[in-house]
Amino acid sequence: MSAKSLVSVVIPCYNQGHLLTETVNSVMASDYPVEIILVNDGSTDHTEAIAKNLGLHHPHIKYIAQSNGGPSKARNRGIELAQGKYILPLDGDDIIAPNYISSALNVLESRPEVKVVYCRAEKFGTKIGPWNLKSFTLQNLAVDNMIFVSALYRKSDWEAIGGYAEEMTWGYEDWEFWISMLKNGGKVVQLPFVGFFYRTSPVSRRKSVKREGKRKTIAYLNKKHKDFLFKYLDGPLRNSRTHSKKINRLLRIFYRL
Repeated sequence: MSAKSLVSVVIPCYNQGHLLTETVNSVMASDYPVEIILVNDGSTDHTEAIAKNLGLHHPHIKYIAQSNGGPSKARNRGIELAQGKYILPLDGDDIIAPNYISSALNVLESRPEVKVVYCRAEKFGTKIGPWNLKSFTLQNLAVDNMIFVSALYRKSDWEAIGGYAEEMTWGYEDWEFWISMLKNGGKVVQLPFVGFFYRTSPVSRRKSVKREGKRKTIAYLNKKHKDFLFKYLDGPLRNSRTHSKKINRLLRIFYRL
C-alpha cells in the first residue's frame, strides 16, 4: 500500500456535542492513520467547545464551522478541504470498527474498477441489532438506497459528480450521491464483517414530514436521473417505489390498448 494513500474522515455535526467524542475516538482507534475533519454545521449546543478540545489533543483533527446548511453542504465543505485521496464520511453520532478503513482501503488500492467499499452494519441506541440492507445492484439502487453514507471512495469520484446535492436539505442525499457516482459504471464491494455502527434515536419528526421528504426525493430523482430510472424501471420512480417497474409496464400496456 502506498505511503501517500491518505484517508480523510469527514464528520459533519449538528448539536451532537454529547456524542462527538465517542465518534472521534472510534476513528482514532483505527488501525490505519487518518486525517479527521470536523464540520460544525451551525450547532447551538456545546459542539464547538467539544470539537476544539478534541483538536487540541489530536494533531490530525481539523475543525471548521459554518452556518447551518444541512449535511450535504457540511460534507462538501469538509471534503473540499480534505487532503486525502480517499474519503470516508461519518455522521457525528455513529462509530466505526478499528479495521474498517484499512480493509476498505485494501480493496480500493488493489482494484481500480471498484468505486465504493462498505461493510455490514449494526444498529445501536434505541434499536439494537443487525442493519439488514438489500444487496447492491443498480436495479435495487433505482428503488432504494442500500449503501449507508459511511462508505469509502476516492475524492476524485466526488469531484467528478460535483459532490452531494446541497439542495436536498430534507434528507436522502446519500441515495442521490450513490446514483450519481455509480449509474455510469464502477463496482461496489461490501466487506463481510460488521465495521459500521449506526446510532438510532427516538423519532422526533412526524411521519407526515418523512412522507414529504420521500415525495420530494422521488420528484428530484425523476428529474435529475430520468435516464437511469427509465433504464432500470421502464419509467419513472413511483410513490410505491418497489412496484415502480411493474406499474410502469402495466401503464405501457394499458395505453397501447
